[in-house]
Amino acid sequence: MNYSSDIPSTDVCTTPFLSLSGVGKTYPGVVALDGLSLDIMPGEVIGLVGENGAGKSTLMKILGGVIAPDRGTILLDGTELQSLSVESSISSGIAFVHQELNLFENLDVAANIFLGREPLKGPLKLVDRDRLRQMVRPLLKRVGAHFSADTPVASLSLAEQQMVEIAKALSINARLVIFDEPTSSLPLAETERLLSIIKSLKADGISVIFISHRLHEVERVADRVVVLRDGTLAGTLAKAEIGHDQMVKLMIGRVLAARTAKPQRAPGSVALAASSVRTAAYPSRPVDLDIRYGEILGLAGLVGSGRTELARVLFGIDRSYGGTILQDGHQIVVASAREAVARGIFLVPEDRKRNGILLDFPIAQNITLADLPKLANRHMLSADRETATAEKQRLRLGIKAPSVSTRTGTLSGGNQQKVVLAKWLSMSPKVMIFDEPTRGIDIGAKNEIYGLMRSLADAGVAILMISSDMEEVIGVSDRIAVMHEGQIAGILEEDDFSQESVLLLAVGKSVK
Repeated sequence: MNYSSDIPSTDVCTTPFLSLSGVGKTYPGVVALDGLSLDIMPGEVIGLVGENGAGKSTLMKILGGVIAPDRGTILLDGTELQSLSVESSISSGIAFVHQELNLFENLDVAANIFLGREPLKGPLKLVDRDRLRQMVRPLLKRVGAHFSADTPVASLSLAEQQMVEIAKALSINARLVIFDEPTSSLPLAETERLLSIIKSLKADGISVIFISHRLHEVERVADRVVVLRDGTLAGTLAKAEIGHDQMVKLMIGRVLAARTAKPQRAPGSVALAASSVRTAAYPSRPVDLDIRYGEILGLAGLVGSGRTELARVLFGIDRSYGGTILQDGHQIVVASAREAVARGIFLVPEDRKRNGILLDFPIAQNITLADLPKLANRHMLSADRETATAEKQRLRLGIKAPSVSTRTGTLSGGNQQKVVLAKWLSMSPKVMIFDEPTRGIDIGAKNEIYGLMRSLADAGVAILMISSDMEEVIGVSDRIAVMHEGQIAGILEEDDFSQESVLLLAVGKSVK
């Protein structure tokens, strides 16, 4: 598949409709944004990149009217402003598609898209559901959704919920749509659809700010790239200058070495095997899969192919609808996550904030929570042991925090993921299942996670890595298994790795 730019540039207006001049924001002890100047032209796609903490979120909050800058000015349609309000931002046509989904799961799709803007009818001002459905249908069609306006959001996958977010942004007649990590939960086919949506927005004269840690997507979509580092503008790349190494160098001040390393040992025996295992997603379609000691087995597939459901069965969260699970060649029953943990089988979940960590708890308690009996003295938890164990893992994984008493929710995405890893690494894992391990993590932290995964494999741990990032699957895996509609469609050895091969298997076709 060609990952060169396939969204052609078009002639755009030479007058920006939105300009920032010398904009800055300081919090106690932290300069979040320092003298940023930025012009946004109609019909232009701007790639905005930078490590976590570079100032991207602060800039987005200023454009959304959530916070006011301390200095600088904003020029909107020729009018100079000191700041935007949420109301003026929305009324000016600035819309957001956030990385962290901002939906009400107890409502249906239509109610979420037009929340607070529902069409009303009659003297009682009741919601006109028929009119609401009519308004939502073209928006869902535009984003390629296959669910209806009446579908409960709680029943949608992460990728489908992301489509609802995009439809909601399009519903306000946006002039600027800001996509914050929109593909972090999307596999290749859905990512292609999103990039097609951005192409259509550009053709309609709508501006786009595209924030992503997947730099190959930025290369494809951006007319120019704006790079932030430590709250300042590190540089701007014109269309002809955009490239992976150029972006990384501006982001972190250097070019990274190759992010993937070759295994230091040949794979060992089969650590964990699924034999004709059936999951809730596809109870009539058996899955056969072997995970070997000392290897990283990538598991690819489209949204809904059954990858996460398989991981949940292997970890004991969901029950199996048939088949057997074998560990070291012996049949086992994994009826709960507790039993999986006791056997050294650990899961790093896709949604770490919901299922992997407790955001309001300190780092130390998150790291030790799964192994408290070993830290107890006569059935009483030893605070000294807990702190010592957590500190050892903090140093081992390079978790950036003042201390292990720091609240976990204040950490960056990459450091939160390291806390999830630290919890399991302190317990001598045999099998590690990573479900979307670098979702929403910046390029520097990604490389650290890849390095940790490789060091675990080199130490003999069996690793199953589920990922929707094609570049990640190919770059990190020793073998790739591809799922299609609940079954393994094929397994690729390293010499056969390619985006085309993975995608063919993912859609149920054979690889020639």
